[in-house]
Amino acid sequence: MRGYSTPNLHAIWFLVALNVLVFIVTLLRPDMILFLGMTPALFVRQPWTIVTSIFVHGSFNHILFNMISLFFLGSFLIRLVGERSFLWVYGLGGLAGNALFMVLANPSSTGVGASGAIYAVGGTLAMMAPKLPVFVFPFPFPIPLWVAIMGFLALSFIPGIAWQAHIGGLVLGLIAGYLFKRKRGTYRYP
Repeated sequence: MRGYSTPNLHAIWFLVALNVLVFIVTLLRPDMILFLGMTPALFVRQPWTIVTSIFVHGSFNHILFNMISLFFLGSFLIRLVGERSFLWVYGLGGLAGNALFMVLANPSSTGVGASGAIYAVGGTLAMMAPKLPVFVFPFPFPIPLWVAIMGFLALSFIPGIAWQAHIGGLVLGLIAGYLFKRKRGTYRYP
C-alpha cells in the first residue's frame, strides 16, 4: 500500500495571495484594470500586460471560482509533477492563453484572469489522469475529469468570457500532459 504524502502547496498559496492582492488593488483603484489587463490594440505600448493580466480579475465570482479551481487542480498536479513543473505549466498556460486572446479577440477588448493558466493545469491533468473522478456542482455523483474540463470549456463561449484564453491554456496543458505522460506514464489513482 502506497503512503499518502501531502504536496508542498507553497506555490499555490503564493499564486492565490498574489491574485487576491491584485484584486484588492483593482477594487481600490479600478483604473488599474486597464493598466494591468491586456488589450490587444494597446499591447505594443503595454507589453507587460501579457503577464500582469493573468493576476487581474473582473469580479468577486471570477476570482473565487478561479482560485478554487487553482487550489484543487493545482494541488493534484503538484502531487504528480512537482512544484517546478506545476509553475511552468501554470505560467506558460497563462501566456499561451493571452497570446491566443491577442490574436483572436476584438483588439479593443481587455482580457483579465487566470483562466488560461488554470485551463493549462486542467488540460495537463486531463491528459495524465483522464478518468479521475471529480465532483462538480450541482452533480451529486463523480464524473471523469476530462468530461468536467470539456464541460467548463463549453461554458467559455458565453458572451463576455475570453474563450480564446481558455482554449490557448487548454491546448498548452494538453501538450504538457502528453509530454509528462510519455515520460512518466498515465497516473493510476486508487
